[in-house]
Amino acid sequence: MDENKSEQVSPPKDVAKEESGFDAIRRRVGLVLGPAVFLLLLATPFDQLSPEGHRLAAVWALVIIFWTTEALPLPVTALLGPALAIMLQVAPVREALAPFANPLIFLFIGSFILAQALFVHRVNERIAYGVLSWKFVGARPTRILIAYGALAAFLSAWMSNTATAAMLVPLGLSLIAFMETEGKLPKNYGTALMLMTAYGCSRGGMATPVGTPPNLIAIGMLSEQLDVRISFVEWMVIAAPITVVLMVIVFFYLNWVGQTGVKQIPGADLIITERKVALGPWKRGEVNALIACGVTVLLWVGPGLLPLLLGREHAVTQAVLSSIPESVAALTGAVLLFALPISKTQRTTLTWKQASQIDWGTILLFGGGLSLGTMAGSSGLARAVGEGITSLVPTNEVVTLTFAAALFTVVLSEAMSNTAATNIAIPIVISIALAMGVNPMIPAISAGLAASIAVVLPVSTPPNAIVYASGRVPIIHMVKYGLLMDGVGVVVVPLLVLMLMQ
Repeated sequence: MDENKSEQVSPPKDVAKEESGFDAIRRRVGLVLGPAVFLLLLATPFDQLSPEGHRLAAVWALVIIFWTTEALPLPVTALLGPALAIMLQVAPVREALAPFANPLIFLFIGSFILAQALFVHRVNERIAYGVLSWKFVGARPTRILIAYGALAAFLSAWMSNTATAAMLVPLGLSLIAFMETEGKLPKNYGTALMLMTAYGCSRGGMATPVGTPPNLIAIGMLSEQLDVRISFVEWMVIAAPITVVLMVIVFFYLNWVGQTGVKQIPGADLIITERKVALGPWKRGEVNALIACGVTVLLWVGPGLLPLLLGREHAVTQAVLSSIPESVAALTGAVLLFALPISKTQRTTLTWKQASQIDWGTILLFGGGLSLGTMAGSSGLARAVGEGITSLVPTNEVVTLTFAAALFTVVLSEAMSNTAATNIAIPIVISIALAMGVNPMIPAISAGLAASIAVVLPVSTPPNAIVYASGRVPIIHMVKYGLLMDGVGVVVVPLLVLMLMQ
């Protein structure tokens, strides 16, 4: 979960107290329940598992409980899991910690630093205000709603959805306050505008591998456990159309929810124009940040097109992909930020102090999840779980598993961080698919994408939490509208994955 915010948004005091009390109870329960289940599983014999698989099952149970209850910070639990596995001799230290040096870790680091540069130099704000100030948008509530969603989706595809939501929410609140002052705020328009921010950020993050951590977790686990590599472009070919379809549904739904009956609100466009003007002319730091991001995207997309044009096994494709993998492209862009000067006195576009503010917690969470998933495969635990669950499933068709994988991940994501949910769901889905004898890629990608569609509760995603903290979306509305969005997503995502990959 990304901690970066363009503006601090605080929840109402009564909401904060209620959440704090619930979280405290949940953490205390987890601190007791996790170790108890861990010790119980260690003491209980499982003839179906190898000794290493048995011990790892106990570790996995502890990790899942701690992730669900947040008894410890999520990244700390991600470190605890491999540490316990090493102590219990599930795997040697080099094997257990090797996933923390996975190339995708460095893709995370590079892309996070690039997003940080956009955030520091307020390029994201310039893009947002530039789009919202288009004459096409104007002061029309419906068009503002659509532009808001499109912005949230586009920005979240390339940078933190948390930072995107934190930037858009204050602007939305300003527009809502203005409409209230003018006496022209439609009944549910404020709710629709805030939910558009949350839904747009969540669905937009699905479009690219770097849009949200669950995407890279799915890619990483397919690589680690199945030796299947998915390029940047190959992911977008699948995920971008799904994002577009989901956003079209969101546009129509929230436009209906926020039915205005008002074609134009004079003066609403002035707020956006004023903010755009306040940014002043383009600055050297902004240009440099765009150059670095542009170079990175070019290195992501260019080589990624070769498998589609020439085939993955072509000699040219293999040479380029091995020379410029996505992680190297991201690191190249990040290094440029330290090479491009802003002025004679400011010799770098981004300082190391600024760069070090990236979300290291998500990186550790990703590494820990990969480590546990890899050990689940090598110890035989994944196979045993897959065979056990398969025996309870009435069919072994890839269609059934793909829909079930999406539903399972969404349910998990409603109760915990979608990053943690993906770390739990993907290894299970892969193991079940292998036990069934079906292609694991399809259900695994379905699960990875589905992690981003859970929007029922404030804890489901960081954008949901930020929107709820605005005080403009009552919990009953978030649940009511979110349930329908979850239901649509659970059907649309696996259906489109099947159509695009079969």
